[in-house]
Amino acid sequence: MYDEFAYVYDELMDNVPYKRWADMLHSLIMKYGISRPCNSGGSRDKELCTEQEKLRSERDLVLDLACGTGTLTELMYQKGYDMIGVDISGDMLNAAMEKRDKSGSDILYLNQDMRQLDLFSTVGTIYCLCDSINYLLSDEDIEKVFSLCENFLYPGGLFIFDFNTVHKYEDVIGDSTIAENREDVSFIWENYYYPEEHINEYDLTIFMESRKMKGCYRKVTETHLQKGYTLDEIGRFLEAAGLEMITAFELSEDEERPEDAFTESEMLPCGAGEQERIFVAARKKPGTIC
Repeated sequence: MYDEFAYVYDELMDNVPYKRWADMLHSLIMKYGISRPCNSGGSRDKELCTEQEKLRSERDLVLDLACGTGTLTELMYQKGYDMIGVDISGDMLNAAMEKRDKSGSDILYLNQDMRQLDLFSTVGTIYCLCDSINYLLSDEDIEKVFSLCENFLYPGGLFIFDFNTVHKYEDVIGDSTIAENREDVSFIWENYYYPEEHINEYDLTIFMESRKMKGCYRKVTETHLQKGYTLDEIGRFLEAAGLEMITAFELSEDEERPEDAFTESEMLPCGAGEQERIFVAARKKPGTIC
């Protein structure tokens, strides 16, 4: 998954509003969560002495689940959060670690399948964006991932994620084909929708410039499968995992705004079935740390 695509991922995904998402995440964490950036009381001190300080350090850890090339992870680090990134693709993580080397951040990256998430401690916040949840194709897989998130969340911790809806795959993407030609890379994105399973197959054909021979291009093909979900289904999965849904919303698609002008008014309550991408914030029930 994302093997060759990893090398051109950032170029082809340059329309993703990472800055806006980072602002949204920060807003949700500050409103509903327990994690705090180091510039507002958190700490990156690795030599913690007291048990209370160790627990606080876990509370302030933030996990970017399915972090990809680490663009959003870096933005959250810049906001002061103590970050961990997990992704199944080693190539994606290589790109993320190149960014870490350039920025000088101390983000910890782990090569793991989200269905087998295994952390060294609990964390105060987990987020999983860019429709990564849609790669979970069965009820068993999504229930397992939600249960693992619940297990590794500090009591009262926040789980924030997005997902593409059945409506998006069925009525918007459908069986469409998207093609684009850029200076260093071109791609053909063919979609095939299977309504009975709510699964969208997309076949990527990428023509990418060779990193060794300037002016020469390689043809790369990849196939990805994603499953659409309804908000009711997601609610049931969260409940089964012991997580409490706090809010579900879509982001306003108004005309471009200044990047630093994010406000909660852009988070629109979900209406009746016409959303393409829904964001959800859920919480692990508070408990006692012994």
